[in-house]
Amino acid sequence: MKIILAGPGAFGLKHLDAIKNIPNAQVVSVVGSDLAVAQKVAADYGIPHVTTDLAEALALPDAEAAILATPTPLHASQAIQCIKAGKHVQVEIPLADSWEGAQKVEDTQRSTGLVCMVGHTRRFNPSHQWLHRRIKAGELKIQQMDVQTFFFRRTNTNALGQPRSWTDHLLWHHAAHTVDLFAYQTGQKIVAANALQGPMHPNLGIAMDMSIQLKGERGAICTLSLSFNNDGPLGTFFRYICDNGTYIARYDDLVDGKEKPIDVSKVDVSMNGIELQDREFIAAITEKREPNASVGKVLPCYRILQQLDRSLQER
Repeated sequence: MKIILAGPGAFGLKHLDAIKNIPNAQVVSVVGSDLAVAQKVAADYGIPHVTTDLAEALALPDAEAAILATPTPLHASQAIQCIKAGKHVQVEIPLADSWEGAQKVEDTQRSTGLVCMVGHTRRFNPSHQWLHRRIKAGELKIQQMDVQTFFFRRTNTNALGQPRSWTDHLLWHHAAHTVDLFAYQTGQKIVAANALQGPMHPNLGIAMDMSIQLKGERGAICTLSLSFNNDGPLGTFFRYICDNGTYIARYDDLVDGKEKPIDVSKVDVSMNGIELQDREFIAAITEKREPNASVGKVLPCYRILQQLDRSLQER
């Protein structure tokens, strides 16, 4: 599988590291806005082609698929560009920063039948997979998910502390993980959603704190707290309160309600959620099937984000 990687930043490097572990997968081009940065990444990973123009990479005769780890505002338009060029595409979360953008990507995918997958990594993390399998088997039923997504990011920087050319967003990026995961894990359509946000940052123009409530059609609820102001333990922490136990997922670590570790090392072929996500993308293309986290499967999440966005703007 010959793959283009667009966006050689913090998450682009995670995909490059993941693909090194996947048989029969090769990155053949790196696309970056800063040519010098892209050239260094290409040299470090032995990638033969470098460009600042996505169209140039898509025109490569051997390129079959693209992974987009580019700035959020470009996701929808670039995903459509890749599909129209006849390439399968995986776009990092979020699919779009508007409901209209998400719809356009899904409409384009439907018209071609190509694989279009979105980087909802929580569907692939072994800790969440372990719980998903028990829920599907009827061994657990979620009563409530209590989730904290906490960062200390008062300047416009990425996960490596490097300056960004665009502004991240608690709702359209970070909340997307949990809104989708709640519906996926419970198997319930979200029928109620509420949100509150704190003061806007004077320079970035975004809320730095947010609280979201969700309710599923069969009664499960989710409470999500998000912050860019948290000067403490960083990351996203998921507490699953079930009818038959409580479980806490911290990235790829899982413990029960009494902090007893649960071994999830044998859940899948890797403990790396990004690698598992990329393996699913490649397998879906090879097997000519719809992947987990396809644009169609995650689209309901973006409808909820749009509803929440509108409610926040009205207040």
